[in-house]
Amino acid sequence: MRGRVDEKLPMDGEACVQAMMNETTMTKLRAGKKKFKRSYRLQKDRETIVYSPTRHSALPECTKRLPAEQAYDVSNILEVFLSTLTSRSSRVDREKAVGPSNCFSISYKDQTPTLDLICTNPETAQTWVRGIQHLIQSRTGETIVNKKERWISEFFHAADKNQNERLDLKEATGLLKRMNVPISSSHIKERFQEVDQNGNGDLDLEEFGQLYRQLTFRQEVEDLFNRVSSPGGTMTMQDLHRFLTQEQKVQADAETCKRIINTYEQIGDVKANDCLSLQGFTLYLESKDGDIYNHAHDQEYQDMTQPLSHYFIASSHNTYLLEDQLRGPSSKEGYIRALQKGSRFLELDCWDGEGGEPVIYHGHTLTSKVLFKEVIEAINDYAFKASPYPVFLSLENHCSVEQQRTMSAHMRRILGSQICTDSDTPDPSVLPSPHSLRGKIIIKNKKLPPDVLEDEVSDEDEAAEIEDPEVQARMQAEKEKRRKELEKKKKKIKLAKELSDLVNVSQAKHFHSFQHSQEKDMACNMSSITENKAMDLVKRQAADFINHTKRQLVKIYPAGGRVDSSNMDPHVFWAAGCQIVAMNYQTPCDQMDLNLGKFRQNGGCGYVLKPEVLRKDYLKIDTSGKIPDKYRKNLTVRVISSFQLPSPSEKSTSSADPYVKVQICGIPADCAEQRTEWKKNSGFHAVWNVAMTFPLALPELAMLRFEVKDHDSMTASDMLGQFALPVDSIQQGYRHVHLLDKRGGDISPASLFVYISLQAP
Repeated sequence: MRGRVDEKLPMDGEACVQAMMNETTMTKLRAGKKKFKRSYRLQKDRETIVYSPTRHSALPECTKRLPAEQAYDVSNILEVFLSTLTSRSSRVDREKAVGPSNCFSISYKDQTPTLDLICTNPETAQTWVRGIQHLIQSRTGETIVNKKERWISEFFHAADKNQNERLDLKEATGLLKRMNVPISSSHIKERFQEVDQNGNGDLDLEEFGQLYRQLTFRQEVEDLFNRVSSPGGTMTMQDLHRFLTQEQKVQADAETCKRIINTYEQIGDVKANDCLSLQGFTLYLESKDGDIYNHAHDQEYQDMTQPLSHYFIASSHNTYLLEDQLRGPSSKEGYIRALQKGSRFLELDCWDGEGGEPVIYHGHTLTSKVLFKEVIEAINDYAFKASPYPVFLSLENHCSVEQQRTMSAHMRRILGSQICTDSDTPDPSVLPSPHSLRGKIIIKNKKLPPDVLEDEVSDEDEAAEIEDPEVQARMQAEKEKRRKELEKKKKKIKLAKELSDLVNVSQAKHFHSFQHSQEKDMACNMSSITENKAMDLVKRQAADFINHTKRQLVKIYPAGGRVDSSNMDPHVFWAAGCQIVAMNYQTPCDQMDLNLGKFRQNGGCGYVLKPEVLRKDYLKIDTSGKIPDKYRKNLTVRVISSFQLPSPSEKSTSSADPYVKVQICGIPADCAEQRTEWKKNSGFHAVWNVAMTFPLALPELAMLRFEVKDHDSMTASDMLGQFALPVDSIQQGYRHVHLLDKRGGDISPASLFVYISLQAP
């Protein structure tokens, strides 16, 4: 059971945050029993935890010059929890804090390793845990007004070097440049003097916020406001209702209009008259209400009672890897991160380890190894934090019978009643639903015939398909043997009954052909097909592929040549009904953007109901060919402008030359791409007002992706921001696209302003 703060202690969250602003000495733990004394504190912006080394004679610190102060962003923290220092390894046990503890751990959204800290007493640990939790929780449900204030405060306090809570003209000018506000120094000085009401030559946070808002005027938003508002400078409730229903294509009544006015209008007199000013209208457009993504889809809204084969399932490939597939580290953190991002399908490549303990790693490579037992413990802790729906554990089993029994024993002991059993699936002829298997863990592996205690089974060895020359050279002695195994397509291993008994819903079976599966396979039989073979099947037999996946689960895994852990295009296989398209979650890329965008909907639960054409037996369709006209729609995307883009990396200038690439990914007929021209030195605010039209044959399967790049004629263009979402989750009208970085992190207030229309042709 994960450690929790003692609720009986009189520790207010805000008081803990204030206490964190005082320097606190803690010991940072690293692998190999290394300990480092550090001084930590929360900055006044409440966004950054900074730390600096300290000397301590009792610790094995080196005599080198101490490094400069470094920082962690609170926005990057995924979870913080009390933990326990184990005497066996002198490492924090992140899963077993019993009673008061002076240790705590911080896990991050990106690839930053988990931070393990030892405090001088339990009270300090609890103060930091509760304080960080309070900071994280305060972000939940915050309005666009709060978000903007927080963002401005973060920049303000970072620029306030002497910490006097004020900025002079030089400091304010430098800060505005770092914020990419392209205003001349003389213009800044003029506006600075206007907002410096006391005339003392510096600005406090409120005054600087006023200066920033004056300098970030957007003409295109004012033009829209003037067009949809009545004369007089404000938008009445009648104006707002007309705008919402006619332009934004949403259902709205007087109560809806009143809520928007009360939420976003900041001028008291205007709000009292049930109107919106330009400022309030702008805040509405920048808010969740004005987002391109339909935030109603942040909640579970789909039918979860259909067979598992009727859902796309968020799936991870080689989940244990944090980097590449040749030398990268294997870690249980790979499973934690994948589960936290919503993955419901995990891979475990299992091999015999020392001391009778099975290990997980990428066989025949130099990747490090992690104990099978530790991985199962991590899965037990995190399996159902992000979603209540079933988790698949796909076992690539290379273990001896003896260590297979150890694997079975560990899973039974650690996972217990969470393991899906035959009693959970009474009808073997039909796959159960995600709803019926909530809180269950499904073991995917080969299964012995009834009443067989132990026997040889074919091994679907994905790891054997590595195609890298360096690996082949290192394994020269095995080369001929491995080639013969691949030619035979079947390598025999002995399967222990204890492990076989854990398998029911997902019984691994070699794929021969669609006809063979229809005649011989049961619904619980699941095939794994390599990317290259699956691509060929999609091109030649898309209709048969779709028919097959209406009844059975299919897993598509990356080609062996992807030793850098690159990703395949998932939409190609989703279009053929394939439920499990295994992705390298550790690799940020365009394909991963699509995957995360796909599974953002339905509450991020990791299961997305397939369109009717991919699950109803009476509907026959070939997504590689002509689609009936009744499904067709035209998607129009008008890219109006961009706002507050981040600085391009590895450049001396802070101003980007941005352009926008708009992509549609879906069935082959729908895949398309268009882009704007690039705008020189317009990183803060570029205006295009360019319309693009995309005819969609099957919009239910289409994904829309925006990518903003910095034009560079000499080298590859830097990606400044991206966002992907299903066409079904689009809100029409004038919308903001709130951009994410390459790892899916928030980069507010960076955004695109667009107009969206989705209509029948």
